[in-house]
Amino acid sequence: MVRRILTAIMGLQLLALLLFWYLAAQLFALDVALLAALLGVLLVRLAITASNFRLSHRARSPLPAQHRLDWIGRAHLFFEEYGATMLASSWTMLRHRPQMHIASQPCSLPVLLVHGYACNGGYWTQLADVLRRERVSHLALDLEPVAADIDDFVPLLEAAAQRLLQASGAPRLVVVAHSMGGLVTRAWLRRHGAARVARVVTLGTPHHGTALATLGVGSNARQMRRDSEWLARLAASEDAARRALFTSIWSHHDNIIAPQDSSRLPGARNIEFGGIGHVALGRHPQVQCRVLAEILAASGTAAGQCGAPDSTAALR
Repeated sequence: MVRRILTAIMGLQLLALLLFWYLAAQLFALDVALLAALLGVLLVRLAITASNFRLSHRARSPLPAQHRLDWIGRAHLFFEEYGATMLASSWTMLRHRPQMHIASQPCSLPVLLVHGYACNGGYWTQLADVLRRERVSHLALDLEPVAADIDDFVPLLEAAAQRLLQASGAPRLVVVAHSMGGLVTRAWLRRHGAARVARVVTLGTPHHGTALATLGVGSNARQMRRDSEWLARLAASEDAARRALFTSIWSHHDNIIAPQDSSRLPGARNIEFGGIGHVALGRHPQVQCRVLAEILAASGTAAGQCGAPDSTAALR
């Protein structure tokens, strides 16, 4: 479903490009007009990213001194997030095909990858490459339909967990979840328990909601609003042992989760970064290293045991 939506958006962008080209061609040479049209489409996408940063800044949490950025750092933050957004929406999620990867000589527990709002498993393309190289079996599931209630995604996660555990032969798994995916995982644990879970790593998850959810569409967007009743019930269902399973990784410069410290989960291991945007969290090298370290620690694997060449099997 997400691929169809993204295809439609790409089609609209192509139509806009052709329209801009036609109008610019009335004033300039065809090659100059085409360049102007391309820049016009890219600037629209850039403006959307800029708007997200502006809106998140209005509701931002206090910024520690060590994470303050100069103008070069802010420019790097902005264009890294812009590039990550363009790559995900216009390439990796557009080309995504659900696939499970089982390493023939795995060095850790298998990993279930859970994407966030209005995405699909293609969000994890870069991290999946890292896991494949490190001989980590994994499956990136798709949460559909896009605008459903978060609890409606729980059966999909349960089916994916069963499939991954059966295919890998492992007794437990690690969940790595981005944004809304972390809330889906918490809802799944509430319904099915944590006996099969060694660790949950969330990236930029709005554990206490986000102000920007008021701009979203669907039941899940309403559930992610600040102080929502659904979030309150979810938190009330969890005890200290459940929270201790979690590692929450988040950025003080998240442009979708606002306030940014909404990703701080009491009772969990909280790891803070600075200078990284929301979409970029899943592909940032430092975050990927931290995620891999969490997977290995949960699996009881010492650093340095992974990474050897491996013949692998990819299962549909």
